[in-house]
Amino acid sequence: MDPQITRYDLVVIGGGPAGVTAALRAAELGAHVALLERGRLGGTCTNDGCVPTRALAKAARLRRDSEQFDDYGLEGPRPEVNFERLLAHTQQIVYRIHEKKQLIRHLTEAGVEVLAESGDARFLDPHTVESGSGRRIHAEKFILCPGGRPRRLNFPGADLALTHSDVWSLKTLPRSLAIVGAAATGCQLASIFQDFGAQVTLLELAKRILPAEDIHVSAEMQSAFDERGIAIVSAIEAVTDLRRDGNPNRLQLTYRRNGTTFAREFETVILAVGWPASLEALNLQAAGLEVGGGFLAVNDYLQTGVAHIYAAGDVTGRMMLVQSGGHEARLAAENAVLGNRRPARQTIVPHGGFTDPEYGSVGLTEEQARREEAILTAVVPYADLDRAVIDGQTRGMCKLVVSVASHQILGAHVVGEQAVEVVQMAAAGMAAAIRMEQLAELDLAYPTYTAIIGLAARRIQAQFDPAPQAPHWQALGRQAVVEWERRD
Repeated sequence: MDPQITRYDLVVIGGGPAGVTAALRAAELGAHVALLERGRLGGTCTNDGCVPTRALAKAARLRRDSEQFDDYGLEGPRPEVNFERLLAHTQQIVYRIHEKKQLIRHLTEAGVEVLAESGDARFLDPHTVESGSGRRIHAEKFILCPGGRPRRLNFPGADLALTHSDVWSLKTLPRSLAIVGAAATGCQLASIFQDFGAQVTLLELAKRILPAEDIHVSAEMQSAFDERGIAIVSAIEAVTDLRRDGNPNRLQLTYRRNGTTFAREFETVILAVGWPASLEALNLQAAGLEVGGGFLAVNDYLQTGVAHIYAAGDVTGRMMLVQSGGHEARLAAENAVLGNRRPARQTIVPHGGFTDPEYGSVGLTEEQARREEAILTAVVPYADLDRAVIDGQTRGMCKLVVSVASHQILGAHVVGEQAVEVVQMAAAGMAAAIRMEQLAELDLAYPTYTAIIGLAARRIQAQFDPAPQAPHWQALGRQAVVEWERRD
């Protein structure tokens, strides 16, 4: 073997949340580990995804809250957005997050050799990779965590469109904006830019926005977006053309819907149409790996078709979330170092979007659950929640999906203020396998948004075990359960 090749027990490719987690766990288990990252550690989420986008969402929320000044006796004009200063602030937040995490120091102290900003790594053979800087590394095992990238559509003029990762290069706030794709990223950007004062149009191939979410989430979010003036064009067949036509500050977007072609003008067009894995540079054929559908296929142990190569995070095409990527990475590291012991089966992964209103979900949608077993559901509007009335944020709902057989929560779906926080209450209950009656009996702090989970649980409890009622009470018909009311 070439003496210039460095040898390791395990090499992790990719320095995002999945890669860093995998490297740390493998080192903790005693493996001699190297981590290769083509750019900056932290991955998309830290550098140009979740972290800076959440900063934009914070600014949008502050501006939205200013609409309530008069209601609460506050006087002053509604703030305007200095977009250049806001983008500079988001970058400062990214720097602060990096300073907080100290990833290189943390990894190095754990015994991991870090090759950051080393360019694209590529396989030379099943056990050897070469970094972009030309360094060759041999490993007994690999964990691939290269993350993903924004998908670009193939139509004339597609290069004139931005992706989510290009938002940070904008110099000014666009006055009109088309976003192609109404899943999580598209809806989040639409909400933020509309709050900033832009006229936003969402275009979606599916029949509804947020098509992967529960139908109640989609309907509530569509209603909220309609009320705010976000134009939604669903069930489009294709985007066919994008061009500058006369005015250098305007783009003409052409799309087809119901067999008819439409052309509209916007200042900016953003594509939010998917997140394929970043695999092209890896030269996977040299490692004996085949790629299908834009992702790496793995088994329950996160093992690829080549036994000594594992994968975790966005590259697997599963949940593609920071929290699920970290979970997969820990399991991949344990299985690579210790042997295949723990399968990866994720059903309880709370997620959501920092839209206005927020939405959050965990577990099965109602449609998915009904295909598997008999269920009961309850949908409680935020207007029934005292905290929502106090804060003037009554838009939204909470939906619980419960198994008739086990009385356990199968899914929870929330739209409204602090929805991403609220849904994690249900997720904790699901992880603990508590019965719906236990959740219904839990005395949650009043007045809070989280209390809506208990309110929904009590409404399902009433379906399971209707309480005896006096004749005059029965004559009143079905009544809502008051937030702090208990019926045994």
